[in-house]
Amino acid sequence: MAKRDYYEVLGVPKTAAAAEIKKAYRRMAMKHHPDRNKNDKNAEAKFKESKEAYEVLNDTDKRATYDRFGHDGLSARTGGAGGFGGEGFGDIFGDVFGDIFGGGRQRRSQVFRGADLGYDLRLDLEKAVSGESVAIEVPTQVTCSSCEGSGAKKGTQPVKCSTCGGVGQVRMQQGFFSIQQSCPACKGAGTVISDPCGACQGRGRIRKTKTLAVKVPAGVDDGDRIRLSGEGEAGRNGGPPGDLYVEIRVNAHKLFTRDGADLACEIPISMATATLGGDVELPTLDGNVSLKVPVGTQSGKIFRLRGKGVTTARDPRKGDLFAKVSVETPVNLTAEQKELLARFESSIRDGGEKHSPRAGGWLDSVKRFFERIG
Repeated sequence: MAKRDYYEVLGVPKTAAAAEIKKAYRRMAMKHHPDRNKNDKNAEAKFKESKEAYEVLNDTDKRATYDRFGHDGLSARTGGAGGFGGEGFGDIFGDVFGDIFGGGRQRRSQVFRGADLGYDLRLDLEKAVSGESVAIEVPTQVTCSSCEGSGAKKGTQPVKCSTCGGVGQVRMQQGFFSIQQSCPACKGAGTVISDPCGACQGRGRIRKTKTLAVKVPAGVDDGDRIRLSGEGEAGRNGGPPGDLYVEIRVNAHKLFTRDGADLACEIPISMATATLGGDVELPTLDGNVSLKVPVGTQSGKIFRLRGKGVTTARDPRKGDLFAKVSVETPVNLTAEQKELLARFESSIRDGGEKHSPRAGGWLDSVKRFFERIG
C-alpha cells in the first residue's frame, strides 16, 4: 500500500514552518494515541503514521530529501527503512510535549542564582540630604573558598549522578505523557559529592558577615532603595550571585518634617512679638536665618522661605521651607504680671472690633444664631 504524503498526514502545507508542523503533530498525536482510542483498531496505525511524518518533516535534512525525491529518496538514504527511525515513542513524544512539562531534554546540570537580600539603612535627615558613604555589615552566604563552591573536599571532585546519568533530570512516563523533573538524588545538579568539604559540609557555601561601603546619593528619602548588584547570596552549582537591596529609613527629626524637597517646621513666638512684630531666628539645614514677623501676626500663620528646603535624589533643585508660627501663651505669671495683663485685656475689650476683629465677628455670629432659634 502506497504511503500517504507526509504533509497530508499532518494536514499542513508544504510551506509550513517548523512550529506549525510541531503543533499539527501534537494535535494528531493526541487524537490518535492508542491509550485514548482503545476500541479503534486503526488508531495505532494512524498514530504511527503521524509520528513517522513528524520525524521526517521536523528534521531539516530529511525534509529536504523528501521534498526533492519523495518517499523513494528517504528509502535510499536509510537503506530501505523509509523515514521512520528507531527512536522510541517516549523520546519523541517527550520532545514535542516537553515544553509543557519542564522544557524538553536537558543535558546540563542545573545552576541556581543566589537569593536577593534586603537591608534597612537608618539615616538622620541631615545625612540623607547631604549623602555620604556608609559602611554596613550584611550576613550572607558566600562561596566556600576551600572547595571553591564545588562542595567536594579539596583534591577531589563531585562525581556524575548514577540516578540521572549527570543530566540533572529524570523522565517519568505517566500514561501517554513523558514528564521530566529534577533528579531526586542530586537535586538537579547532575553530580553528587562522595567526599564533602569539611569547611562547608558539602554545601559549597558558608555563612559570613560582609562589610560593604554603600554610597548614599544626596537627597535620598524614606523608602528609597539602592541596588548593589552581585552583593546578595552566592549562587549554587556555579550560578550567579543575587543582589542586595538597601532600603533607606530616615529617622524622625526634632525640628523638621519632610515632604519630598520641602521642609516644614513650627516656631513658637511670644504674644508681644505676634502683636508688635519683630525678627525671629529660624533654623534651617544650612544654618539660621532671620524671619521678619509682621505686626498683628495670628497664630497658625505659615511663612514660606523659598530655596530653604532640600534636594531629592532625582532633582538637584532645592524645595522650600514652610514655617508655621504658634503664639505661645505665657505661664507662671507673677501677681504684677497678671494685673498688667488684666488691665491690658480690659483696654483691648473697650476697643471692641478695632483691636479684635475676629473675636468681634465671632460674637456677632453667635448672637445671630441664638436670635434665630429663640
